[in-house]
Amino acid sequence: MIGYICKYTPVEILEAFGEKLERIQPEVTSFEQADAMMHPNICSFVKGVLEEALSGKYEGIVLTTCCDSVRRLYDVLKEKKPEMFLYILDVPRITGGAGRKLYEQRILEFIKAYEDFSGKKFSEEKLKEVLEKKKGTAEPMLSLKKDRLNIGILGARANPNIAKILEEHQVSVAFDLTCTGLQRRFETGKEVVSDYVHGLLRQFPCMRMKAAANREKLMEEYADSVDGIVYHTVQFCDNYSYEYAWLKEILKKPMLLLETDNTSQSYGQILTRMEAFLESLAPAEKAEKKVTGGKAMYVLGIDSGSTSTNAVIMDEKREIKAFAVVRTGAKSGESAQKVLELVLEKAGLKREDLAKIVSTGYGRVSIPFADENVTEISCHGKGAHYFNPKIRTILDIGGQDSKAIRLDENGEVVDFVMNDKCAAGTGRFLEAIARTLEIDISEVGPEALKSKEEIEITSMCTVFAESEVISLIANNKEKADIANGICRAIANKSYSLLKRVGLIPDYMMTGGVAKNPGVVRAVEDKLKAKLYICPEPEIVGAAGAAIYALEHC
Repeated sequence: MIGYICKYTPVEILEAFGEKLERIQPEVTSFEQADAMMHPNICSFVKGVLEEALSGKYEGIVLTTCCDSVRRLYDVLKEKKPEMFLYILDVPRITGGAGRKLYEQRILEFIKAYEDFSGKKFSEEKLKEVLEKKKGTAEPMLSLKKDRLNIGILGARANPNIAKILEEHQVSVAFDLTCTGLQRRFETGKEVVSDYVHGLLRQFPCMRMKAAANREKLMEEYADSVDGIVYHTVQFCDNYSYEYAWLKEILKKPMLLLETDNTSQSYGQILTRMEAFLESLAPAEKAEKKVTGGKAMYVLGIDSGSTSTNAVIMDEKREIKAFAVVRTGAKSGESAQKVLELVLEKAGLKREDLAKIVSTGYGRVSIPFADENVTEISCHGKGAHYFNPKIRTILDIGGQDSKAIRLDENGEVVDFVMNDKCAAGTGRFLEAIARTLEIDISEVGPEALKSKEEIEITSMCTVFAESEVISLIANNKEKADIANGICRAIANKSYSLLKRVGLIPDYMMTGGVAKNPGVVRAVEDKLKAKLYICPEPEIVGAAGAAIYALEHC
């Protein structure tokens, strides 16, 4: 088996040698070996490829000069796997006549190298046979379906889970213009290799090609045809992040930025973002408020978070009958059952009185009694609009993540960003700092309000921030000043998140951290605006889930 990673790899030539090929699309559980051999901040895709290459599955790997990270991968593999056929093709940046001539020469050199390694002889006739079989099998670059949402994929190598999730949600992939979207077409004339190279270089140009102007024109043209764009980047790959920022300014279609690290653990993060994006593209029809047969109708919204599980019972008039908040334990299903029993008791209702139950939050799929589940992005939007229709920008800081959400005048999600890869600035972060200060987490905010000296906390990493706090304590700094420094650090991080969706008033803060007066004050100082906060900010998502239930009864 020969592995490859780039669409400019001459896979058909290797097939003409009789070899089996596989595109390496890594999904690993850890980068244990790669981190020992490469810098930890190198491209996560490359680290994933290294982990796959070291698994022993491949007899050879063909790379191309995509970037410096791939060149480093080649160096490491050359040292660690000397018995493997390892080749790096230098792809020209120009795709015209001179570029084709140059790449043809390099591919001929590649053919010679594989002949020397395998002992086999290359045959142009065999290559022609392979190409003839593939004629007419390439899918069109743009494929639209009338009966469903059409989504385009742009950016770097698309994580396979993106297309998988879209397919599971009956959404059409209208185009894939990433490195993984092979759409090349070949002509088989007299000069077989030369014509083949021409076909390779006629593909949708990658970012490093000089023909990037054609790339930009095609992206704009194709984007006009779809309902939304998923733009994928790889962790620690800056080039595509710059392109996303540029495209977001010029494209009129909704866009979702997905950054993945090629680990199996990232699936949940991809799923939440994708589902929220799809929900924002197809908002629910508003339900009519009505009572049938004179009997009131009740629904339940339940928000299963990492720290708390919250429930709201709402009637058909959208009035909250009862709500409850319990701590989330080791099993989200058990916490959900507990809050269900508690909120039913508060409302004086039985389970059979509920017409529909909708779950949201990270544990939403683990609630067996829920009729449907919806992402927390959509539910926070509905909940915020329910409590205050003037709200356009939401800051939600929960136990393990933080989100910024922008709404339109109807309460529909226009844009959102999430920080769920790190606990920095979340409830867990505050818990860790509270332990270090030897105070309860509920005391951090009130303590911060007593501050008389401004202290800068330079690190938002939980581990480093704890070390920084310990140093400040050792220097006899007051707890109030340290607590205020922590609150201001959270506000700075939150402000950066809010800027990415647009600083549009009115503002609302939700989640457990909204109960911290120190953080609230710090965020308001940064925004130079007041935050609207519900009497119970933890139930906003659950209230939104209840509204969703009403809309779908």
